[in-house]
Amino acid sequence: MGIPTRYREQLRDNGGGQLIVTLDPSDPCLLLYPRPEWEVIERKLVRLPSLNRQARKLQRVLMGHASEVELDGAGRILLGAELRESAFLEKHVMLVGQGNKFELWSEQNWKERRVQWLAEDDSELAAELETLAL
Repeated sequence: MGIPTRYREQLRDNGGGQLIVTLDPSDPCLLLYPRPEWEVIERKLVRLPSLNRQARKLQRVLMGHASEVELDGAGRILLGAELRESAFLEKHVMLVGQGNKFELWSEQNWKERRVQWLAEDDSELAAELETLAL
């Protein structure tokens, strides 16, 4: 899969073009982290309480499916079949920037979820989001 040109230099500068790809624990997409960002996430995951079932599930999904990939000379990454299948990735995909990471969606799933999100009633936003100015 080709990474858009505008992100390639930044990814090479931040982690030498090395990325970690893993499953999203709550949506049918993949998460792509530059290696330094992933190391921060991994340290947080390791510190979670091992006797907490939800913490173990999160560790298993994120760390258990994490794969290292590297940008090649043409700015592409090679995704393993298991990860592609888990996120229903086929020919047309959407790479969505999310600050310190990217989400990789099948184009169809992205369009369906986007329609759902835009139609949702946001009248009960979490308190943290109510003060966010966009």
